[in-house]
Amino acid sequence: MSDLPSEQNADGFARLAMVTIDCADPAALAAFYGGLLGWEPRHVDDRFAILDNPEGGTPLAFGRVEGYEPPPPGNPDGSKHFHLDFYVDDLTDATDRAIALGATEPAYQHGRRLKVLIDPAGHPFGLAPLDR
Repeated sequence: MSDLPSEQNADGFARLAMVTIDCADPAALAAFYGGLLGWEPRHVDDRFAILDNPEGGTPLAFGRVEGYEPPPPGNPDGSKHFHLDFYVDDLTDATDRAIALGATEPAYQHGRRLKVLIDPAGHPFGLAPLDR
């Protein structure tokens, strides 16, 4: 669970506890995203892995799904189940580092300000420069 305060928005009645991503290999995907974000694992086994957000925000988890199949690649019409976007200081450097961790770069890209990559389990994610 998150260490965030328990106060709720006046219109809400729940707090986001965790984001869990389905995959075939939770430990491998946790290692990929742990390397990408610099987050440490709280728990890792063959069925489930959790990375804690060091800034106190929502943890990121990975759960094994038997027979998992990633969404088809390269379909710009919305075949993905979800995607994560990350701000980065240097788009070229971050892209190179993500690829070194095991990401791949599909031919289809949305534009120059967002770099779409595919994680080792086949999920798309985006890297975008943080304008300061």
